[in-house]
Amino acid sequence: MKDDTKLGGFSNSRQSQQRRISNMCMLHSSEQDSRPNPVAGVTGLMIGSELPISKHYLIPKTIKSFKKITKILLFMIKNTLSFSQFIHIPIPLVAAIGAAAVSTASMAAGGGIEFTSQDWQVACDNTRTCRLAGYQAENNSEFPVSVLLVRRAGANADVDGKIKLGGAKESSSKALMQLGSRHRISLLINGRDYGETRPFSAAAGNAELTATQVNALLEALTKTSKIELVLRNSRWQLSDKGASAVMLKADEFQGRVGTPSAFIKAEGAAKPNSSVLAPKPAPKLRFVAPNPKAVPSGQRKFVMRSSQLAALMKETLKDADRDCPNLDDKSPWRVSRLNNSQLLAQHDCWVSAYNAGSGVWVINDKKPYKPTLVTTSATSYDKGKLSSVQKGRGIGDCISQVDWLWTGRAFEKSHESTTGLCRMIEAGGAWQLPTYVTEVKIGQ
Repeated sequence: MKDDTKLGGFSNSRQSQQRRISNMCMLHSSEQDSRPNPVAGVTGLMIGSELPISKHYLIPKTIKSFKKITKILLFMIKNTLSFSQFIHIPIPLVAAIGAAAVSTASMAAGGGIEFTSQDWQVACDNTRTCRLAGYQAENNSEFPVSVLLVRRAGANADVDGKIKLGGAKESSSKALMQLGSRHRISLLINGRDYGETRPFSAAAGNAELTATQVNALLEALTKTSKIELVLRNSRWQLSDKGASAVMLKADEFQGRVGTPSAFIKAEGAAKPNSSVLAPKPAPKLRFVAPNPKAVPSGQRKFVMRSSQLAALMKETLKDADRDCPNLDDKSPWRVSRLNNSQLLAQHDCWVSAYNAGSGVWVINDKKPYKPTLVTTSATSYDKGKLSSVQKGRGIGDCISQVDWLWTGRAFEKSHESTTGLCRMIEAGGAWQLPTYVTEVKIGQ
C-alpha cells in the first residue's frame, strides 16, 4: 500500500526532492550571498520587484542521543522487574522501557511526535499515522540500508514495509548498479531466507516488503536478531538496536499498549483492539494566491526606512541577537504585496557554515502595522508558498522541512517532516517522515 498522505500541497516525490538538493553537497562554508545592496542607511523602501530568498539549505537542530543518569535507569529497570512479579512483563517490553531511558524524544507542534533510539526512529503525525525507520549500525557505512514500516491508526491497521539500499561506497554502489526490475532483494533473518521482496522501483528508489517479510521482521525486531538484505553476493545488515524502544513509543502514541495489535506484546493483553485510538482527519487549509498587483486601500505606496522596519520586526523576536543577528545589517529588505492591505517583508537573518535563514513577516501597509513573524529560517518563497528546507549536516544525507501556505490573511503551517537519520542512504535522506500534514484546497 502506498503512503498517500497529503503533505500540504507540495510535491514530495523522490525526483522533486532530488532536484531540490542536487547541488547541496558542493556548498562550501566560505560561500556568501553576493546579492547587491541597494538599500543604504535611511533610504526609503518601496514595494517593487521581489528578490529571491537564498536557496541555501539550513541546518536543523541535529538529534543527538543523550544518556540518563545510571541510577535512574537502574531504578526504572529494577522497579519494572519487581512489578513483573505480579503482572508478567516479557523481556522485550522490559528492554524497550530501559532503552527509552537513553533515547531522544520530541513532541512536534501540531500533535505529532519524533523519537530516536540508537539505530531506529519513529515519527508519528497529527493523523496518528506512525512511520518507523531503521538503519545499519552507525559504525557500518560500507553498505547503508534503511527499512520503513508504516502503520496508520485504528484497530485493524496493517503494517506496510519498504527497504532502501544505499550506495555511498564503491562496493555497495557496484552492487546497486546490478539492481533492476529482473532482480529481487532477499530478506534473511538469523540465516533463514524469507523470500524476495516485490520488484525494485527505480522511480521510488525502494522495494516493498511482502506481508510475510513484514511479519517476520516485526517479530525479529523485538529480540536480538541478525537481519540481512541480500542482492546476489552483496549483503546489507539492518541493525536491531533501538527497535524495541521505538516500537513501544509507536504503541503508546496509537493507544495500542496492552492490546493484541501492539508491536511489543504483553502476555495476557488486558485491552481489546477496540480500545486503539482511531485515525484523526488532517486539518484542512485553503490556499489563496497572493495578489501583488492589488490596489492599496489607502491608494498610497508603502514607504519605510530600513532601520524603522528592523526596529518594528524586533518587537516580534524574543532575542533578536540570537534569532536574527543580521536584522540590522545592510542587506536589502524584500517587500511585496499580499493583498490590498497586507505586505510580506523578508530579510536575511543568519548564515552558518553551510546554511542560511531569512526572516519573514506579515505586516499591514499602514498604521497600526502589527507585524507577525512567520519564521526566521526561510529558504524559499514563491507565490504564497513559503519553505524552510534544512540540512542535518554538510553532505546533505538528511533534511528537515517546514512549509507554510498563504490562506488570505495569514501564513499557516501546511507540512513538517524530516527524511530520517543521517546514515548515507542517499542525498536528501531516505524517507519522508512527517509529523504534521494537512489537506490543502485551492481557494479564491
